[in-house]
Amino acid sequence: MTTTTPIALEDVFHSEVLPALPHSAIGLLQLSQNSDFGPADFTKPIEADPGLMGQVLKFVNSSYFGFSREIMSVQQALTLVGTRAITNFALWNAVFSVIPNPKFGPFDLKSLWQDSLRRALFARMLGRSLKLPNAEDLFAGALLQDMAIPLLLKELPTEYEALVSRRALEGRRLSGLEKEMFGWDHADAAAMLAARWNLPDEFVTLIALHTNVDKLLAAGKEHRGSACVALASLLPACCDKDWSEKDQFIEGFRTLAEQSDQQLGELFLSVDEATAEFAPLLKLPVPKRTLTEYMAEYIGE
Repeated sequence: MTTTTPIALEDVFHSEVLPALPHSAIGLLQLSQNSDFGPADFTKPIEADPGLMGQVLKFVNSSYFGFSREIMSVQQALTLVGTRAITNFALWNAVFSVIPNPKFGPFDLKSLWQDSLRRALFARMLGRSLKLPNAEDLFAGALLQDMAIPLLLKELPTEYEALVSRRALEGRRLSGLEKEMFGWDHADAAAMLAARWNLPDEFVTLIALHTNVDKLLAAGKEHRGSACVALASLLPACCDKDWSEKDQFIEGFRTLAEQSDQQLGELFLSVDEATAEFAPLLKLPVPKRTLTEYMAEYIGE
């Protein structure tokens, strides 16, 4: 494909390209959207997938939760940890297992998942601090917001080589450059992928809107959940030396949360601690630079 003619997203993400999400993960997500279902209902799709069952039990018996005795059954795990936490973990494992690792310059898939984890933890914690009822949905939305990027790099390597170069030279957001070149961005691509997987509509919307932070901040309180996910997208990537979107993030945080820089620093510390505990469970390295370190540089300016 070349850029001599417009590239339709539907042509890039045709059925042969899109990976299939395991049925167990989709089943859990669908159950999670109905409050009438409890641990016994969630147990069935997990136990039907031996690989997932083993991962769930390993997850709940990790030091992250610190239970004094070993958890032996899936239903007990769901009761103690909560169905939403287990569903998010299953979703992460499912997506992580099916997204390809493209051979694209310096791109590193584990770095992308590092960023996704940290952004998901931030979105959830910010949502909780704002007392939003859908904080767990915010975790999932932020976790999946960039999941289409590896597929786009794989399918459009020439176009993305140019975009990545321009991003480095011009210091602009990837989404803006994508809109200029294609008329769509990786948020649209990830939302299409989520919709094709029949993920809940709430997740699709959170993913689709995450590059529209200014519009969401101006849209009022009913859009605060989407704004949390969009704000998370402005966090520095784990491999970034400089935080190019720092000013936009700080201004957005003050607008959305109406909290001080000190409170933001406390939130960052909590996210850093959770990231350090959570990353090994997902076989990811802990980010070399913490959000607290980026914040210290901001305060020192």
